[in-house]
Amino acid sequence: MRNIKRALWGILVVLSVLWFLAEPTVYQADNFFALRGSMVQLSGVLAIGAMSVAMVLALRPRWPERWLGGLDKMYRLHKWLGIAALVFAVLHWLWAKGPKWLGGLGFFTRPARGERPPIENPVEQVFLSLRGTAEGLGEWTFYAIVVLIALALIKYFPYRYFYKTHRLIAVAYLVMAFHAVVLVKFAYWTTPVGIVTALLLAAGTYAAVIVLLRRVGAARQVEGEIVTLNYYPGVHALETEVAVSKEWPGHRPGQFAFAMSDRSEGAHPYTIASGWGDSDRRITFVTKELGDHTGRLREKLRVGQRVKIEGPYGCFDFDDGCPRQIWIGGGIGITPFIAAMQHVAAERRMRRGSYRPPEVDLFHATSEYDETAIAKLQADAEAAGIRMHLFVDDRDGRLTGDRIRAIVPDWQNASIWFCGPTGFGEAIRRDFAAQGLPVDERFHQELFEMR
Repeated sequence: MRNIKRALWGILVVLSVLWFLAEPTVYQADNFFALRGSMVQLSGVLAIGAMSVAMVLALRPRWPERWLGGLDKMYRLHKWLGIAALVFAVLHWLWAKGPKWLGGLGFFTRPARGERPPIENPVEQVFLSLRGTAEGLGEWTFYAIVVLIALALIKYFPYRYFYKTHRLIAVAYLVMAFHAVVLVKFAYWTTPVGIVTALLLAAGTYAAVIVLLRRVGAARQVEGEIVTLNYYPGVHALETEVAVSKEWPGHRPGQFAFAMSDRSEGAHPYTIASGWGDSDRRITFVTKELGDHTGRLREKLRVGQRVKIEGPYGCFDFDDGCPRQIWIGGGIGITPFIAAMQHVAAERRMRRGSYRPPEVDLFHATSEYDETAIAKLQADAEAAGIRMHLFVDDRDGRLTGDRIRAIVPDWQNASIWFCGPTGFGEAIRRDFAAQGLPVDERFHQELFEMR
């Protein structure tokens, strides 16, 4: 989480500093309208800069994943960059429109403009001729962006519609890129802020085109075929086993992949709930009926169906060098730990006495119970030599930090890996932080929310 905040604020601060270097006399403006012109430029640069980086992250690039802590963290940054872009776009709109409205209402009178010096640069002349078009397109596109980002943030908006409407932001971005190129102060383009803005616009434009061509992650997609389907009614979860082609590079326990069984629905992210072996090229997903898409999977999927798998992604891989670990899986958040247990069991079989995995206590907190599913979990835990502690809410009460510490006396030496509801994870994190655990280094939480 720290790196997400650092990246977000770093982007905004760097762009702001570069802009102030280009406009060092901004606070010496002799009238409100001079200040207004500067604020329109600053808010516009910040809005298009944030939106450009958000567009690049939409491509799911591999290079920042490790530093940010995984694609789930990258998507959190993508979300907050989108919100930041919206905030600065609103400020940009208010600075541009507000003074005109107030002047029209008679609150103040705009000073008369002096005669502008002739423009000799032919490129600047072209930009000036396009100014009216850029302003008009930018205003209406701004209204569209407000609606599109609002829909993206509304969790109850069905995913199948979100998938289609969210891609329209790429179209809106291309219009706003044109708006920015024409209306950014021409003198900026030869300064550091102009050069950085130009690079961001170029990268964002490339990303928008890739999104519109539906080529995001295309190089990491492989063909797969559903080989088994098992439904666990007690927990309303579907287990899907997929045989993947030789192009699948393998995965580490705890990683996830995007699976697409219906092109009109697009690809959905699922944690991989199985270990990996080249001799048996199969991966397993466990999906819980939580929304419009997952609630219909049981009726839509069938054995023999072809699917596309993209990945693997994520850094929730239990690789922190800590010899003592506590795993906490809340509800369907148990899935990465299933993969981890299968991986440990496979390593123990192959490497016999030479394999020294961390000592692990696994806590599974759930409000639902399915005897078959729990039996499989317990069998995986026994094969991996992991102590499993089951907490069913109605029977055992809620899992708390105190209860974990009572079962694991040497918790101070452990790292904690959590996957489950965000609020539950934050409560456990705060609890252990209050007890002195260095959570910034030893509390790992998957933020499995892609919108």
